[in-house]
Amino acid sequence: MSQRVAILGLGTMGAGMAKNLLGAGFAVTAYNRTQAKAEPLAANGARIAASPADAAGDADVILSMLSDENAARAVWTGPDGALAHAKEGTVLIESSTVTPKWIGELAVHAAERGLRLLDAPVTGTRPHAESGQLTFLVGGEAAVLEGVRPVLAAMSKEIVFLGPTGSGARMKLINNFLAGVQVASLAEGLAWIERSGLDRELALKVLKNGAPGSPLVTTISARMVDAKYDVNFLLSLMDKDLRYAAADAATAGVELRTSHGAEARFAEALQAGYGGLDMSAVVEPLRKR
Repeated sequence: MSQRVAILGLGTMGAGMAKNLLGAGFAVTAYNRTQAKAEPLAANGARIAASPADAAGDADVILSMLSDENAARAVWTGPDGALAHAKEGTVLIESSTVTPKWIGELAVHAAERGLRLLDAPVTGTRPHAESGQLTFLVGGEAAVLEGVRPVLAAMSKEIVFLGPTGSGARMKLINNFLAGVQVASLAEGLAWIERSGLDRELALKVLKNGAPGSPLVTTISARMVDAKYDVNFLLSLMDKDLRYAAADAATAGVELRTSHGAEARFAEALQAGYGGLDMSAVVEPLRKR
């Protein structure tokens, strides 16, 4: 592949994404704040960068997949950030789950330097990232997307173009708001089932096969039952996403009232020490009462 790709952030999602880019034949430079997490990619042919600036210098495409806006600001606009060292014409892809407000700020910085920006967060969890089965939700210019479509295709099963800059970020927050509320309500429902003496297996079968059923309910209920909390989606990140979603919805005059209860459940789990586990661990504080 002729395009050189820098990927910034090799956490739950970024490591799998980088591996799929390498597998598709792209020249990949990888940066992670904890460099030890980047080293395994070197065996697959990636160049390991010492800083975001180092990663950006010779890249045609720079993709960021980070935990929150503070981390995104640091790698793009920090003292050793990628933005100031990217060559003119480079395409920036912000795949972190962030607010449209931050995307707007990043777009201004990019335009000032002759760079092009897509906001392209993903749906899917760690297994989807590892298997190249993510869905990209893209905002920006359609022509810019077409130029980097092969890069995104190497990591995904679907690429959805949603419209102007910020559209992808907003769609991702709506998606995660609905998912977070469902996970929190499932935790409450499961605790109710367990404490009341209902047959848990039978009760969950009714729920999964009835109107409340969804792929999320099926997957998360199994993890809650087995207390299997290896990370597919970090609990701390769902807490963050619900807060970002509420802030962005407010700009449209919409109060996410159902989000308030979900935020409280995730905040409770964070305080109880479950932030570094999968989001399905949100049920545990309810079980311990």
